[in-house]
Amino acid sequence: MRVTKLPVAPTSALKVLMVLVLALTMSACSWFGHKGDPLDTLPLPLLYARAHNDLIHSDYSAAEKAYQRLIARFPSGPFNEQSQLELAYAQYKNNKPDDAYSTVNRFIKTNPLNPHVDYAYYLRGLINFDRTSGVIERAFASERTGAQARRDQGYNLRAFDDFSDLSRRFPDSAYATDARQRMIYLRNVLAQFEINVAKFYLRKKAYVASADRAQYVIEHYQESPQAGDALAILCRSYLSLNQKQQADQVRKVLALNYPDHPYLKDPHWPHSPSLLRKMIPFSGHY
Repeated sequence: MRVTKLPVAPTSALKVLMVLVLALTMSACSWFGHKGDPLDTLPLPLLYARAHNDLIHSDYSAAEKAYQRLIARFPSGPFNEQSQLELAYAQYKNNKPDDAYSTVNRFIKTNPLNPHVDYAYYLRGLINFDRTSGVIERAFASERTGAQARRDQGYNLRAFDDFSDLSRRFPDSAYATDARQRMIYLRNVLAQFEINVAKFYLRKKAYVASADRAQYVIEHYQESPQAGDALAILCRSYLSLNQKQQADQVRKVLALNYPDHPYLKDPHWPHSPSLLRKMIPFSGHY
């Protein structure tokens, strides 16, 4: 699912030109003892070649500086547009999500007809997608959904909307399939967050609040794996509120759609986590 590579690469002819240009530039500097910052004097093709070379060699700080200088010195034209997109990618890879998000938004606004604008939408989603993923969570990738569902969901919601924009505007984009997969993942994370909160309210005997959260999952994330848990929590909440008729109806729906759900055999589900489990990082306790 991890598709973060920049979509656009120079043509073969341009690659050859870039190599020759860089070689000549380095030779000229050694011959004449060039002083000062060459980014202030390099012509447009050479400056872009310099920036792109830094990018493909993962020197993102140098690439960012070169792209910014190019955009400032040459404020229009195809080199400028391509540089904006590659600048956003360099900032994203350089762990500057705020700068990258601002750059890609500006690109989308000013270049809506660019042939690679679909990637801009995709990159915007990736920036938000990665904001809530810490280093430790990446190390425990199998537990990522549970860990991330206990964090603030603002960026997940924004990422979901970004990927949704891409899928709606460019359904045939090369990035649409990956975007939809990420939307499914984010949907499940958001649903789990609501379930976590519903369980918390249930333990605190705030049954109206737990029912509201469970109902929200059923209405907005009914295709998520957490829909069964939402029905079970809703049933328990109704029973605790002495609304037996509603509880019976919900239980029938649960039994019909999730016949193996643990609540059907254990009316006390979900159980409060043990103290030991609370002490284990990423154990899924709420």
